[in-house]
Amino acid sequence: MKRLAEFSEKAQKIKGKVKAAMFYPTAVMIVAMAILTLLLVFVIPKFREVFQGMGFALPTFTTIVMTISETVKDHFLVTAGGIAAGVIVFLIVINKVKLARRLWDKFKLKVPVLGPVISKVAISRFTRTLGTLVSSGVPILQSLTIVRETAGNVIISNAINSVHESVKEGETITAPLEASGVFPPMVVSMVDVGEQTGALPEMLLRIADNYDEEVDNAVAAMTSLLEPIMIVFLALIVGSIVIAMFLPLIAMIGNLSGAGGSGGGAGD
Repeated sequence: MKRLAEFSEKAQKIKGKVKAAMFYPTAVMIVAMAILTLLLVFVIPKFREVFQGMGFALPTFTTIVMTISETVKDHFLVTAGGIAAGVIVFLIVINKVKLARRLWDKFKLKVPVLGPVISKVAISRFTRTLGTLVSSGVPILQSLTIVRETAGNVIISNAINSVHESVKEGETITAPLEASGVFPPMVVSMVDVGEQTGALPEMLLRIADNYDEEVDNAVAAMTSLLEPIMIVFLALIVGSIVIAMFLPLIAMIGNLSGAGGSGGGAGD
């Protein structure tokens, strides 16, 4: 029970840190979507009324933005429903279709910035769970089965399944871990040492403690990277719409200047 309590506390601590790190980008994305909706539904239609009386063709980029704005404004519920339906279908597909889930889990491990954090959390969970079970007297095969079911990632689960089959055949844990390509060389080496010296549970828990610190550093790095990325993303959205609205005004000023110059030449 003491080991279980320590395991649960550390697992919740890691989970809380990841959630806290994701709060800022989530909040920025919500604000960005709110600003984008406000611009598309209320601001851009006002410009469209002005541009309709200009009497010349609008730039292509402006036309695209106007079309998107008109679609969102006139069919807001349909657009929102379509986005919600797309999210629901995506969630159903990745949870029900094995290939889709496998590709999605692989993408999560490889995606920049967020991928290293997910990978480190998965390794920490795997080593801590397996180390806790084995040190508590649970047979290694049963421990691996439990860990496989609680991995939370298909790629990690497949790697653990390979370990399970290897141990079942009387072979080592190290070879399938290394062959999976999921676990870093340091983890593989430490597991190998623990297996050879008979101190596998202690080594697994030591790896977990080390990766808890790695998660802390990775979360801090991710947060510091996500802040400027989110700011640039928001600036691109708003800036693109502003540019689209000012392109016709610039063209109109150019036409007026050209007309003024022609009028002055004709007077001379």
